[in-house]
Amino acid sequence: MALLRVEGLEKAFGGVMAVADLSFEVPEGSVYAVIGPNGAGKTTLFNMLSGVYTPTAGRIEFAGRRIDGLPPHRVARLGIARTFQNLQVFFNMTVLENVMVGCHLRGRTGLVAAALRLPRILREERQMRAWAEEALAFCGLEAYAGREAAALPYGILKRLEIARALAAQPRMLLMDEPAAGLNDTETLEMRGLIRRICERGVTVLLVEHNMGLVMEVSDTVLVLDYGRRLTEGSPEQVQNDPEVIAAYLGGEVEYAVS
Repeated sequence: MALLRVEGLEKAFGGVMAVADLSFEVPEGSVYAVIGPNGAGKTTLFNMLSGVYTPTAGRIEFAGRRIDGLPPHRVARLGIARTFQNLQVFFNMTVLENVMVGCHLRGRTGLVAAALRLPRILREERQMRAWAEEALAFCGLEAYAGREAAALPYGILKRLEIARALAAQPRMLLMDEPAAGLNDTETLEMRGLIRRICERGVTVLLVEHNMGLVMEVSDTVLVLDYGRRLTEGSPEQVQNDPEVIAAYLGGEVEYAVS
């Protein structure tokens, strides 16, 4: 069953068509990768799926509900979380506090109750702390809970963003370049984490330039070229497609992850 359906999606910036007539479906419980050269429209696609951009044309359905045109907070509340290519971390907060921010969509108390520090607010804060600690443990970060984010290495911060997104209990996680800037050991850890996320029941939509990682973890790969769908298929089909090799892979697939 498709959790996400995209039909005839387009996004134009002035006279430039960043995404054109794009259609695809993401089955629930799968890892679906979107690849393509720089400027292919991958981040623009993510911005439309998460509500940052409103499509010029087309429709987006998530869990049977149309979401194109909804603001980001409503998209997030429906169950779509996201990480970013460039780190979006609160560096003046601890790791645990960063992840607790991701729990706010699961909260039920309002501004007045928070200002008055009513008992139910204190109970909810304890619950959010427990949810955040669970997300940190899942991502292997429990030892860093009390550390300031500003003092941590880049690879840890990448996992911190994922933990914060998972704390919201999404049905789908959009992962934008999770392996960018990681060394080989960190990339292997990221590969394992993506697999565990999928095994947990969260559908993953992945944008990634590391072809080894993509081919190892993905069930389906969609290839974009100049904002248009070039091909779609299994990792094996895509890596042997002559059009993909010519447009993106440069003649040969080189695995960065064994």
